[in-house]
Amino acid sequence: MQTQLDEMRALTAAARNQRTETGIPRIAMVQGEIPEHKLAAVYDPMINLILQGSKSLTIGSHTLHYDPATYFVMSIDLPAVGKVRPAADGAPYLAVSLTLDLTLLGSLLADLPIRDEQHKETGFSVAAVTPELLDAWLRMLRLMNRPSDIAALAPAYEREILYRVLQGPNGWMLRDIASPDTALARVNLAIQWIRRHFAEPLRTELLAEKATMSVSAFHRHFKAVTALSPLQFQKQVRLMHARTLLFSTGRSVTAAALDVGYESPTQFSREYARAFGLPPTKDVDRIAPRMTRERTRTKITNQNESSGRTL
Repeated sequence: MQTQLDEMRALTAAARNQRTETGIPRIAMVQGEIPEHKLAAVYDPMINLILQGSKSLTIGSHTLHYDPATYFVMSIDLPAVGKVRPAADGAPYLAVSLTLDLTLLGSLLADLPIRDEQHKETGFSVAAVTPELLDAWLRMLRLMNRPSDIAALAPAYEREILYRVLQGPNGWMLRDIASPDTALARVNLAIQWIRRHFAEPLRTELLAEKATMSVSAFHRHFKAVTALSPLQFQKQVRLMHARTLLFSTGRSVTAAALDVGYESPTQFSREYARAFGLPPTKDVDRIAPRMTRERTRTKITNQNESSGRTL
């Protein structure tokens, strides 16, 4: 597997410290020290493979650690806080991801036999990587050097990546999210509603109805799937959206609080500090200078690339 990883690292060496598109649908890469505020976000459903370094991801009270020996699967949208680390030899963090397409996943499942699997009822997990999975990823990433082949071959390689995950210990998770009658898929309906209406008051009875569950069953299944209660989930979505507003639009703390549904800026500041370690104003003061430096580095890099120079 080391040879496969080495080639994939070479193929993704152009990745930056932000989501970097590869030209292949749903495949992205990232490298280096990712800005802290971008690691606290609502993550889309994905398969995440680390090529170098390691990462930890905290969802509710659960923290998962993974590195090139493992891969991470998130089958639903989840608010999480990540932390990336370089490799032991100082080489920068490097990873690739595949955003899940439930339509494609459903069509693939229709071609596979039904498996009798134990359902653990969670929306995220880590598993050991296999040579077969790495091989599928490698062939996918080689398409970056052969863009004319992407339209014909990328769909086949994507199906193979999904197939390899389906055959592994996290396969049940992909099967459940693509099967409408499972608890995971029904909880996902409530998650999508919260994401669209996070600034509105939370109505648990409405969410339970959307999931076609009793209120008590809905609470139990929601917590099992997301490691959060519905109210905690909504609160984290609100806070992460507010943080994005503070950094990207320059909104005042009061305006950001009201925009995401808080009636009290004081309560917002208190809960923001619990989530991110500092009150909003101090958090902005701490991170904003780093963002300015990063924008300057990115601008210089883009100018050098456009003129054919290297740093």
